[in-house]
Amino acid sequence: LTSREACGNSVRNVMCSPLSGVCPDEEFDSTPYALATARFFLRNPLSQNLPRKFKFNFTCCEKHGMVRMVDVGLIPQTRDLNGTLQKGFKIFLGGGLGNKSFVGHQLEEFTPEEDLLHTSIAVLRIFDRMGDRKNMARNRMRYLVNDMGWEKFQNLVLKERAIVRATQSVITQLEVDHTPSVIKRPIKISDESGSPNPDGYNRWIKTNTLKQKQSEYNSVFITLEAGDITSSQIAALATIIQEFSSEGHARAGFVQNIALRYVHDDDLPRLYSKLLEVGLAKSGALTMAAPIGCSGTTSCNLALTNSHRLAKEIQRKFLELKLDQDDDLRDSSIKISGCPNSCGQHGIATIGFFGGGARIGTEMYPNYQMSLGGRSDGETMLGATCHRIPAKRVIPVILKIIELFKQNKKSNDTLRDWIHRIVNGKEESAIKSVLDMRKALDPLIIPPTKEDDPDFYNDYGSDSSYHTKTGKGECAA
Repeated sequence: LTSREACGNSVRNVMCSPLSGVCPDEEFDSTPYALATARFFLRNPLSQNLPRKFKFNFTCCEKHGMVRMVDVGLIPQTRDLNGTLQKGFKIFLGGGLGNKSFVGHQLEEFTPEEDLLHTSIAVLRIFDRMGDRKNMARNRMRYLVNDMGWEKFQNLVLKERAIVRATQSVITQLEVDHTPSVIKRPIKISDESGSPNPDGYNRWIKTNTLKQKQSEYNSVFITLEAGDITSSQIAALATIIQEFSSEGHARAGFVQNIALRYVHDDDLPRLYSKLLEVGLAKSGALTMAAPIGCSGTTSCNLALTNSHRLAKEIQRKFLELKLDQDDDLRDSSIKISGCPNSCGQHGIATIGFFGGGARIGTEMYPNYQMSLGGRSDGETMLGATCHRIPAKRVIPVILKIIELFKQNKKSNDTLRDWIHRIVNGKEESAIKSVLDMRKALDPLIIPPTKEDDPDFYNDYGSDSSYHTKTGKGECAA
């Protein structure tokens, strides 16, 4: 581990999907390329003084990643070239979440793997030369792409790449290690007691595990409350990883959870029992019942609301109602930011929220702007603004949206599909548009007087009067 370039105006940690290498839908494993890219740019003079931070995201397929929402996003692809299988990538540039978010653009149909480094260097050079170094609020690369226009930026990248390809030293290349990972199932004493599976096991299996493309192996996602884990749980988890993962390590996910891969079918019941012992066996990791919440006012100077605590409250309520078991909600998401800066990824959520304040007379209360229909898959789009929701009415509003969905859904519909049709003007039920949804929610958000409901005017996790106060910070600006 290194803290070098974890901050600053440099290439930050290169992200890679936790399912790269095990995803049934991937063309090939992008992990070696992500690691090689990280090693190449770490301490590289080219990336030490950029106009602003810079992010790469490698993924496995269209479903598992955020490639259109970062500076450079890459999906592994293959094509037939004169009877030979050629590896390469589909590359997206200029995306990003923040106070102002943009969806990235596809550079070209197919980028061969030998052009991966040339393309990366070309993009960084253009950003280094032309990025805004004066206005911190607008100096991420997505603003440069938007201001310049995609076609002009695309042409610059392709021309710059040709220059890089012609002038770069032959010894300057990505050192991609294609050595296969050692997959060795840990030796353990078999349990022949015949004891039944613990309570909750079937629910956990359904909502926390995915079958890998490798026969008899699973990826297990460990649910955390808004990303929180204690030091004792981390120590216990290290032992569990050694005992159950055939690759010997775990991966951090994009949604505040931990992926434990290469767990054998036969080991799942014992793994669940071990996680149960250390309080890490909550169900719902891969469902709407595991919302994302940034740190909010618990630690961030820019936050206006306690998004972190709200995410926990939603998760607890959803698990109490067993909504994690509802297949209609499985592919939907809830993401919450404590301010407009999108650290909680609210812009790409099925139901997203970012925090602010509202006032009645002299009294203030915590409030959220709600958006609908965001997503980060092959149909990536930013959510449509719907309504302003008081913090203490967020959970009732979400439950009302689910109720309206159940009343108006088509057969085999999911909540995400239904909301997608609404925000795109293609729904034919009683809720045809975002305006219809807004009207249906209006009765739930009327503020009471402070005498009638004093708790309404407090944020989650606070028993004092709400007020907005911010300081200096960096975040996703």
